[in-house]
Amino acid sequence: MLEARNLSFSYADKPILKNINLKVETGGITVLIGPSGTGKTTLLRCLALLETPQSGEIQVDEKIFSYPWPQSKPFNPPWPKLTTVFQQLFLWPHMTLRENILLPVRRRKGGDINDELDALIEAFDMREFIDNYPNEASLGQRQRVALARALMLEPRYLLLDEITSALDVEQIAKILSYLKNLRGKDIGIFIITHLLVFAKHAADQVVFMANGEIAESGTTDILKNPQTERLGQFLSVIAAAS
Repeated sequence: MLEARNLSFSYADKPILKNINLKVETGGITVLIGPSGTGKTTLLRCLALLETPQSGEIQVDEKIFSYPWPQSKPFNPPWPKLTTVFQQLFLWPHMTLRENILLPVRRRKGGDINDELDALIEAFDMREFIDNYPNEASLGQRQRVALARALMLEPRYLLLDEITSALDVEQIAKILSYLKNLRGKDIGIFIITHLLVFAKHAADQVVFMANGEIAESGTTDILKNPQTERLGQFLSVIAAAS
């Protein structure tokens, strides 16, 4: 289990996260929604152990990271057990998309990993562009490559920030199907998305954030029957705009 307990984070004395409590269970998909600027990506970065909160705890299975973190204490995050795909994707521009996928996994595993890559190339329809360079690929193609690179590392927890934002409906459906199948491999998946239809079809748990706090969480039922006024307002605005 990946868990945040009483987690608070500030930047330049401005509170960004306020006493966050959240669990990402293995074998399930947790989807985080909420308005822009509410701290969703900051929470993901804290869960990925890439930001240092001012207070609280993050637990990754049996390992606990308590904050404030003592400067004298070694910091040994369990990467790539905990793997993240960011909106920025961070692909090496001088390497082909295939080489981008293989670089981190070859450093960790070595051996013949081409069968694993071929399976992902097939699953994500990447055959036609896999040997292009990033500047020769669309954003949606690069998103699929970044996701494949993360999956090749065989993480136990996979954190995804708007990984379907540039994909068409068909590709979103394929990514959704693949991620749902990962639940059977006891992987915990945490996804930030602005696509409520994706959230409805993907999530075992939906978490709604507003103003740096978790305002409501539950099954996808809360998207049809919100229990808080703030989530109701959020869903009404989205419905009016669609």
